[in-house]
Amino acid sequence: MELFTDVVFLSRLQFALVVIFHFCFVPLSVGTGLIMAIMETRYYKSRDPKDAAIARFWVKIFTTCFAVGVASGITMEFSFGTNWADYSRFVGDIFGAPLAAEALFAFFLESTFLGVVIFGRDKISPKFYLVSAWLVEFGSCLSALWILIANSWMQTPAGAELSADGSKAVMTNFLQAAFNPSTGPRFFHTVTAIMVVGSFVAIAVAAWYIRKGTFKDFATKTLKVGVVCALVSTCALLVSAHSAAVTVADEQPSKIAMMEGHYESGTLPLYAVGVVDTENEQVIAPLQLPGFTSFLASNSFDTEYPGLNDIAAENEDIVVEDMPVQLVFQTYHLMVALFGVICVVLLLGLIAVFKKGSTLSSKKWWQWLMIICPVFPMLAIQSGWAVAEVGRQPYVVYPATSSPEGIQLLTSEATSSLTSGELIITLILFAVVYALIAVAFVRLLSFIIKKGPDMVDDVVEEEGVK
Repeated sequence: MELFTDVVFLSRLQFALVVIFHFCFVPLSVGTGLIMAIMETRYYKSRDPKDAAIARFWVKIFTTCFAVGVASGITMEFSFGTNWADYSRFVGDIFGAPLAAEALFAFFLESTFLGVVIFGRDKISPKFYLVSAWLVEFGSCLSALWILIANSWMQTPAGAELSADGSKAVMTNFLQAAFNPSTGPRFFHTVTAIMVVGSFVAIAVAAWYIRKGTFKDFATKTLKVGVVCALVSTCALLVSAHSAAVTVADEQPSKIAMMEGHYESGTLPLYAVGVVDTENEQVIAPLQLPGFTSFLASNSFDTEYPGLNDIAAENEDIVVEDMPVQLVFQTYHLMVALFGVICVVLLLGLIAVFKKGSTLSSKKWWQWLMIICPVFPMLAIQSGWAVAEVGRQPYVVYPATSSPEGIQLLTSEATSSLTSGELIITLILFAVVYALIAVAFVRLLSFIIKKGPDMVDDVVEEEGVK
């Protein structure tokens, strides 16, 4: 019960709820935006009424995800002022610029051309309409870039110095701050993961219609687009994951130590599964590959990394017994395990689509596996985000290896002057409102999918619409 009187814990819990909810809709909107743009491209080339129906269907899916994503994101930005006032004062000179740029350059671009896509299909030229669809997707990715610039600066601060009175960070170089050491790897990793989600959503919708035996042309074309996009994005994800892990190993020693339950200096082993015995400071695992994580991070099995005890000896902010080692270790390994599941699902999708004479898609187990498959990359994204955010504790602005001297802020020094009672009340209200929004979203999405693409009359019978 002590946790429910802890203002820092409650503030983090509330922000975690807000971010997790919002971050469900970011992958859905940006990921399905790619599918929408590809389907619009197909229709632009073929001018086939069936392709027009497919394109219109994905415009509806994208718009629904986008609307809920925007609504939940606004709440998150308000939280910086209401719950994290001291944090906002410390990073305001730097954090404000990318958030403003996201609204001015990305959100307006995305919203303006989404309006064109929704209302302009029969009012503008096909070429301009197609360009508008791709600009919506470009704006979505640009929005993600600015948000990740802001977040990455908290992970690896750069282009800033501590003010004379030590009360805040002051920007000294915008480009260095924006393109700090982790911005590129984290943006690449996040966007490729998001594209996997979008691809798997397309696969799931196609599998649903295969299961129902309706909209056969839609299902065939969508499944093919989904598995091809999934193949490309999954291959890119493997590269981006390695790049992101190398950056963490170079810049955030306490995070990489928690990811592998590493307490004493030495090489980093690789675990598939395991449990961290925090009392005895060791990992209990059925199998470990000595030095393999060191190799993945540095191309050498012999590279040694400091353990949490060594880091704590040089940094009084680090209290080993208070570090969330178990949570970071488990979420990191869950993310890695889910990548393996994603590869298996992708392989089954590729066989069903490209193997001549394959009857895999007629199997009920295959159909149900494909229908639920978006859950796997979505869980992987949430797990990875937990590693990124929980792994930088006890800091909200992490003193990375390459960061300017003094640019750091403890989470315990970043909260607003709120009472635990106020936080619990708002936490409950947020949970209720988000539950209502989630129900409305699921019902609307179910209605769109159940109704299916708006087929023209002469192909309804051919498509087996019931």
